[in-house]
Amino acid sequence: MDTARNRLVINLLLVATFVVILNETLMAVAIPRLMHDLQVTAEAVQWLTTAFLLTMSVVVPVTGFLLQRINTRPIFILAMSLFSFGTLIAVLAPNLQALVLARIIQASGTAIMMPLLMTTAMMLAPPETRGKTMGFITTVISVAPAIGPTLSGVILNYLSWRWMFLLVLPISLGALILGSRLMQNVTTPHGAALDVPSVVLSAFAFGGIVYGLSSVGVAAGPGTLPAGVWTAIGVVFLALFVFRQLSLQKTGHPLLDLRTFRSRNFTISVLLMASMMMALFGTIILLPIYLQNVLGLNTLQTGLLLLPGGALMGLLGPYVGRLYDRVGPVRLLVPGVMVVSIVLWFMTLLGPSTRVSYILAGHVVVSIGFAFLFTPLFTVSLSSVKASLYSHGSAVIGTIQQAAGAAGVALFVALMSARAARLAAAGLAPLAALAGGVRAGFLCGASISVFAVACVFFMRKPDAAE
Repeated sequence: MDTARNRLVINLLLVATFVVILNETLMAVAIPRLMHDLQVTAEAVQWLTTAFLLTMSVVVPVTGFLLQRINTRPIFILAMSLFSFGTLIAVLAPNLQALVLARIIQASGTAIMMPLLMTTAMMLAPPETRGKTMGFITTVISVAPAIGPTLSGVILNYLSWRWMFLLVLPISLGALILGSRLMQNVTTPHGAALDVPSVVLSAFAFGGIVYGLSSVGVAAGPGTLPAGVWTAIGVVFLALFVFRQLSLQKTGHPLLDLRTFRSRNFTISVLLMASMMMALFGTIILLPIYLQNVLGLNTLQTGLLLLPGGALMGLLGPYVGRLYDRVGPVRLLVPGVMVVSIVLWFMTLLGPSTRVSYILAGHVVVSIGFAFLFTPLFTVSLSSVKASLYSHGSAVIGTIQQAAGAAGVALFVALMSARAARLAAAGLAPLAALAGGVRAGFLCGASISVFAVACVFFMRKPDAAE
C-alpha cells in the first residue's frame, strides 16, 4: 500500500471538501441581509439553503453509480468544475431565482465531493485508524461551518453579499487546478448501469417531502396543494423508490443498494444522523435570525458569536476520532446526544431579553455535543457494512444527511413563521412574536432529539462488517 499516495489523495479531498462546505455555511448569517436586499420573505429566501440541500439529496444517490464507473481524478474534476461554475453564476446573479439556480449547480458538485471523500477514506484507511481518519473529516466538516458565518459576517458588514461568492470563486478554481494536477486514481472502475427511473423517483420523493415541510403553517393559495398533500406525495414516491431498489438488487444494479440496512449499526446510525442533521441545520438557520432580528446584533457580531462553538467542534474532531479507536462509539454517542438534547430544550426558553452570553454558552456546549456525535456516526456506519458496499453506504448516508438537513431547515423556518404570524395576529409585539416563533422551531428540534436519545442505546461497536 502506497502510504504517501493515499495521504496525498485524502488531503486533496479534504481541502476541496472544506471549500464546498465553507460555501454552504456562508449563507446562514446572510439570510436577513438577503431578505432585505432582494425584497423577499423568510420563506422564500430559505430556499437558497433548502434548494441546495434538496439538490444534494437528489444527486448524492447517483454518486454511488459514479464512484463505481469513474475513477478518482476525473470525478474530482467533475465535482469541482460544477461547483466553480455555480459559484460564478452566483457572483453574477441578478435576482433570487438566478441565485437559487446557482446554488443548485453548486450543490451538484458538493454532492459528489462528500461521498467521494468518505468512500475513498474508508478504502484507504486501515480499520484500526478509521476513527482518526474520520476525525479529520469531521474537523473539516466542522471548521468550515465555524469559519463560514464569521467570514460571512465580516463580508456583509463591509461589502455586498456578492462578495461571499466572489471570494470563494478563486479558492474553488485553485482547488480544481491543484487537484487536476496532483490527484491520483486509487479506485478500479467497473461496469454499472444507471437506472433513470430511480433517479426520477428519488427526485419526486425528497422534493415532495421537503416542499411539503417547507409549506407547514402556510395557507395554500388558489390552485396549490396543501403542505400535507405534498408531503404525502413525497412519501408515496419514496415508497416506490425503495420498492424499485429492492427489486433491482436482484439484478445487481440498484441506484442505492439498500442491503446496507441489513446492518443494525448502519440503520441506527442513519436514524441518529437524520435526527441530528435536522436539529443541526434547523439551529444554524434559526440562530442568526434570532440574534439579528430579535436581539439586534449585526452580521459581524453574529458571525463572531457563532465562531467559538464551531471552531471547538472542529478541533475536537481528531481527538474524538482517536477516542473512537480506543473505546468505540457508545461511550461517545450517549453523552453527545444527551448534551445536544438538553441544550435544545433550553433553547425553547429564548426570548427578546435573553442575554447574549447565554446564547454563546449554549452554542459552545451544543457544538461539543455534536462533536461527540458525527465522527463516531460516520465511522461506525460505514465500518458496519462490507467493503463492496462502501460507495452505496456513503451515498445512503449523504442522501439521508442532506434530505434531513433540508427538512430541518424547511420545518424550523415554517414553524417559526407560522407561530410568529399567529402571535402577531393576537396582538403581541413584533419582537415578542418572532421570539415565540423561534421557540416553536427549537421545540421541534428538542422533540426530535428525544427520538435520538432513544435510538443511541441500541448502538454497539462493530467487530467487523456485518
